[in-house]
Amino acid sequence: MKLSYWEYKSWLSDIDFTIIGSGIVGLNCALRLREKFPKAKILILEKGILPQGASTKNAGFACFGSVSEILSDLNTHTQEEVFKLVKQRRDGLNLLRKTIGDTSLGFKLLGGYELFLPKDHLLQESCLDQMTKINKMLQSLFNGTVYRVASNAFGFNGILDKVIYNDFEGQIDTGKMMEALLSLCKERNIKIMNGVQVTAYEEQNDAVFIDAEMFSFKTKTLCIATNGFSKQLGLEKVIPARAQVLITKPIKALHVKGTFHLDEGYYYFRNIDNRILLGGGRNLDFKTEKTTDFGETGIVQSKLKELLNDVIVPDQEVAIDYSWSGIMGVGKQKKPIVQQVSTNVYCGIRLGGMGIAIGSSVGRELADLMYG
Repeated sequence: MKLSYWEYKSWLSDIDFTIIGSGIVGLNCALRLREKFPKAKILILEKGILPQGASTKNAGFACFGSVSEILSDLNTHTQEEVFKLVKQRRDGLNLLRKTIGDTSLGFKLLGGYELFLPKDHLLQESCLDQMTKINKMLQSLFNGTVYRVASNAFGFNGILDKVIYNDFEGQIDTGKMMEALLSLCKERNIKIMNGVQVTAYEEQNDAVFIDAEMFSFKTKTLCIATNGFSKQLGLEKVIPARAQVLITKPIKALHVKGTFHLDEGYYYFRNIDNRILLGGGRNLDFKTEKTTDFGETGIVQSKLKELLNDVIVPDQEVAIDYSWSGIMGVGKQKKPIVQQVSTNVYCGIRLGGMGIAIGSSVGRELADLMYG
């Protein structure tokens, strides 16, 4: 199918900024560019009918890291680096709430819990031993004690008595968040084209020529915000990581409220609309889950259902209503990559499973990087 003169003239001519990816990073980058350049022509290209990747498929955790996750990060990062990571997550969440507003975001500050199964008793001991150290490290950031010991108040089955709780963790409605960001872009005359798969780009002189499946055009500046799919555009530092998620049908008199983490954050669940949303399990088969293909596997789905029926809502019949997967972008380092790729090409990628927390700030940083 060839595009008409009118389509090229209205949508694909005289483009100042083209952003590939309409997820949290791409949309926030566009909004920041509009602040800086009120008259610029900004175009976002999205390969899906809705934003793909993880932005519309995540679990909706407004979190910054459990004790075990922070301890794991301290094994591969300096204390200063980990502090900066947590600060970036906190600041990013505050920016997201400021940009959209808590009502439109569906934000609820219900607290976060880290749970431990009997097989993880050594991990629990380590977390409890190091909790004071981590609280001291984060004291100035949160102006208070972040983590404290609590009891298994929700009656989860097979959970060790001592759990770790923090008051600063919340949850959002992912659909509302993305609807709000898309609406803001529309209000600010930012064009979004869905169903456009970019296949290649080439920089020539002062422009970047972009090839898509149905058309080609040129732009002054290109921003890549495809995170887990970045390798498809030649950015090799990001490893795709699939996350599988399921959600139950409504559960009568569900008393579980909050966000919950298990096994260094590899499993996570929460309440939403009188349902339980549960995800994770890629640590069962890292090799298979290192993919850009959406889908589900028996080994992960079986484990999620086992946790649901044996631990979270034991002695109760629950039915699965939906299941899906999202594609994250990870790497050896947790710090996101926000950099200039070439003269007129930039990227904001490798969010490390913390897209809700840092997507807004990465998008803003990406826009600022281009023109200060």
